[in-house]
Amino acid sequence: MKQLVILSGKGGTGKTTVAAALAHLASQEGAIVLADADVDAANLELVLDPVKREQHEFMSGQVARIDAERCTACGICAGVCRFDAVVEGEIYRVDPLACEGCAACFYQCPEAAIQMEEQHAGRWFRSDSRFGPLFHAHLFAGQENSGKLVTLVKQQGRLLALDSGAGLLVVDGPPGIGCPVIAASAGADVALHVVEPTVSGVHDLGRIMGTTDHFGVPSLVVINKADLNTAISGEIAAFCVERGVQVVGRIPYDTVVTEAMVQGRPVTDYADGAVTQALREVWARISERLFPAREERR
Repeated sequence: MKQLVILSGKGGTGKTTVAAALAHLASQEGAIVLADADVDAANLELVLDPVKREQHEFMSGQVARIDAERCTACGICAGVCRFDAVVEGEIYRVDPLACEGCAACFYQCPEAAIQMEEQHAGRWFRSDSRFGPLFHAHLFAGQENSGKLVTLVKQQGRLLALDSGAGLLVVDGPPGIGCPVIAASAGADVALHVVEPTVSGVHDLGRIMGTTDHFGVPSLVVINKADLNTAISGEIAAFCVERGVQVVGRIPYDTVVTEAMVQGRPVTDYADGAVTQALREVWARISERLFPAREERR
């Protein structure tokens, strides 16, 4: 079973559009499993229109709670809290959004009036799409540990792929270079970086490639909306040549992509135009890298 993770150095480059299209094309050649690892703003389901089959609660971290009946309002908890999470008054209480779960108040309370409780941080789902099972999640506003939830979502996808004999796990990764990206990239066979031809495009690409290089994940690059600025597209291609990274495609700009998204369909499943042709070529080159034996048999 191979793992393909789709990344971008920033949001808004068309990463999910590319991920949905590649999922559609890959599913035509064999069974696949999908994972949306952008748990802070998951939107792959908007394009794939899946049916939810399972829902699970995600518990992560702890938050302090003061027992009003035992609290004597001595103020020690407020004094030791470095995050100003303790709200003072006749009855002290903890603001759960400000609490970092450090437990300093718990250990210092002379009346044992404070308890540390597990925090309900989000939910994760298993759904069925037309192209294969999809694992995705929703991290509640203000919650941390998104890297932990990403790991959970990806692990569920990987286990199902292994159990069902699926040949590919397609991971729509989060943008940027932080912990969630590292979690999404772990164990991947190839990272496809989606970049757009903007002034910051080369810089963004360098950041995300530096991250995947550090963890030993091979890179491929696709330039989205490449014809909007051919000069910068050329700079990106030259940068990739210097790094020894293959540019597997240049996708043209076309409003048909937006039309397909409105209809809840990957563009490759919606219209057979220049964008779809470019994405088919991208998938063919990725497939060559992931499944060389399959390509040789062809």
